[in-house]
Amino acid sequence: MNDPKASLAQVRERIDSIDRQIQELISERANWAREVARVKGEGLSAIDYYRPEREAHVLRMVVDRNKGPLSDAEMVRLFREIMSSCLAQEDPLKVGFLGPEGTFSEQAVRKHFGHAAYGLPLGSIEEVFQEVAAGHADFGVVPVENSGQGMIQVTLDMFLTSEARICGEIELRVHQCLLSRAASLGEIRRVFAHAQSLQQCKTWLRINLPEVECVAVSSNAEAARLARHADDAAAIAGKTAGKIYGLKPLAEGIEDRADNTTRFLVIGRSLFPPSGNDRTSLLITVNDKPGALYDVLSPFARHGVSMNRIESRPAHTGKWQYAFFIDVSGHIDDAPLQAALADMGPVATQVRVLGSYPVALP
Repeated sequence: MNDPKASLAQVRERIDSIDRQIQELISERANWAREVARVKGEGLSAIDYYRPEREAHVLRMVVDRNKGPLSDAEMVRLFREIMSSCLAQEDPLKVGFLGPEGTFSEQAVRKHFGHAAYGLPLGSIEEVFQEVAAGHADFGVVPVENSGQGMIQVTLDMFLTSEARICGEIELRVHQCLLSRAASLGEIRRVFAHAQSLQQCKTWLRINLPEVECVAVSSNAEAARLARHADDAAAIAGKTAGKIYGLKPLAEGIEDRADNTTRFLVIGRSLFPPSGNDRTSLLITVNDKPGALYDVLSPFARHGVSMNRIESRPAHTGKWQYAFFIDVSGHIDDAPLQAALADMGPVATQVRVLGSYPVALP
């Protein structure tokens, strides 16, 4: 191969051949996905075919097989889109999220369900729960925790009254940008953002825009929508929102923590079987007496169940009564967790399984 042009032509010919094979295999996979639908029976919707435990198992195998040069994240993204398109052949999943278009919640939807799912932008986290409960959305995606700012309390409070089940979790690396029509920081007089984003960027704002008015709004995409109508305003949001609403970034990566990550929950109406690497979320209330919390937690230790997180919230059942949100490793069908919950029964006033779901891929 002394002739560079001949060598390049051969490389491109090989790439074209591989592309044909990839396309043929994707089409074959799509046909087998249709066969799954035929075996299960006609008249079913996409939610009847969707199995998060199966998808999690497939994506873990993708990571295990990956030998580069593409990263694990890129390989998972590609396979997620293939699975999303195969599932959506008959009827795409409808997934509610905190809108409008361009929020980090929408990015989480695309990361978890792929672009073939139908995104349903909604006005509030409460509305996401309501649309799932009513059956207008197959699933919903809601933020529950930020690595720097902690738990999203409105999401936890919704589980106190909602029958929603947690079906999955998503971890999204959040990069904040200052978006505006203005040409420079000196022209900015107002900054719109979600309250969480204002907190995530408070040091940067204090140093770079100390005299600017910060206005909290319902979402970062709503902030971008407002900023596009004013020359002296800016929004804190992701790059995607900037492209949608015609704003340019005056500054990027303005979050105070380099590891700024938000965890989202996928909510639905059903529990799913184990995937092999699961987490279970519990809602537990106890009687107000000395040692009550110890009595509830000690069964986990006795049966070797690892607790990942505990958070307390007012229980809404009476003054000074609290509910505990507890995440543990394992699936509700696992024998050690079943034994721990059985021991807990006599000492807890309520034990409710919010969901058992695949742990998010790192």
